[in-house]
Amino acid sequence: MMEYGDTSDISLNDLKETCLILLSEYEPEEAAEIVLKYIFKNKLNQGQIGNISHEMQDEKMWEEYADLSFHEDFFNATQILYRAYNGKFPHPEAVQFKIKVSTNSIESLSVFKAKSEAALIRLLAKGMPPNTLINRLYQEELKGVEFEEAKDIIWQLQKVELESNSTEFTVISSSYWFKDLKYIEDFEASTHPDV
Repeated sequence: MMEYGDTSDISLNDLKETCLILLSEYEPEEAAEIVLKYIFKNKLNQGQIGNISHEMQDEKMWEEYADLSFHEDFFNATQILYRAYNGKFPHPEAVQFKIKVSTNSIESLSVFKAKSEAALIRLLAKGMPPNTLINRLYQEELKGVEFEEAKDIIWQLQKVELESNSTEFTVISSSYWFKDLKYIEDFEASTHPDV
């Protein structure tokens, strides 16, 4: 996309550095357009890309963009631009954490079989303060039986069965949603799946 030429002889590490150097030779908004076109392909139109390429120099698009399904991609785009421009773009912040869920019976873990993100967020929200962002913005979804946004709040989820009555989850998401977890230790709560 940057018309560099043949890259077949460049090692993977050198290719990454070459990409960052090439991006930094453009004006920041031009580099942002290149990265957005590459990452979002046909998900955004040219007008949206043009507007966002200016906004993302000041805005945390991985937290603020209206469509949550784009947040992880905006995080990735901003991470590339942040590195290429040595801090001219906002520093993207994400969290990775593990949580072990233990129950009295193996049947209780069935809430995590389908749409694990919704049941897990409902559980985590009960361990966080009532004024945490998820508790404030998604009151109905936390109580209800449909939480479509959950799959976009949790960007990546890995589940490992530990014992018959416990499972460990590794979560990657924006710190925007889960920063209050750092104050939480063990807690007891119930959750329910989407229907």
